[in-house]
Amino acid sequence: MGTLTLSASPLGLSGVFFEDQRHLPDMRSWIAEAHNPFIQSTLECLMAYWAGDAQALNDPFPVPLDLASGTDFQQSVWRALLQIPAGHTQTYGHIAKALRNPNAVRAVGAAVGRNPISLIVPCHRIVGSDGQLTGYAGGLWRKAGLLDREKALNVPLPEDARAVRAQPLTL
Repeated sequence: MGTLTLSASPLGLSGVFFEDQRHLPDMRSWIAEAHNPFIQSTLECLMAYWAGDAQALNDPFPVPLDLASGTDFQQSVWRALLQIPAGHTQTYGHIAKALRNPNAVRAVGAAVGRNPISLIVPCHRIVGSDGQLTGYAGGLWRKAGLLDREKALNVPLPEDARAVRAQPLTL
């Protein structure tokens, strides 16, 4: 799966980023803090998830989340994503309807793509209206691997995602 970078603000966990995902923030000015309690607790949950407990990242997540980097609309989409449990998927259209804005499917897709807290805010659990895998800032191979890990993949596992089961996650 690669390397993850975690970030926190005084309010809570503010980022979980794959090393090569789209929309990475500029991290050059970030200060490394070895014992941040939000990051330490998140690491414990991620380790449990990676050890096979797909429920370890479900809502309610035990660490406060700081979603303030997004617009009000993006934050509403990200909060809606938190309601999708491991082992399940939803469509962009379902999220738009849940937000009482059924015509906002494209805007929901854009907000999902800008999610700063990968895995915890489970944007990987969003699929196209036909159930097919669609865009994922971390790469479709990761999305397929994560859904396969959660036993939520309803389409054949793509060739480039088959090795994901055996790939370690570096934190």
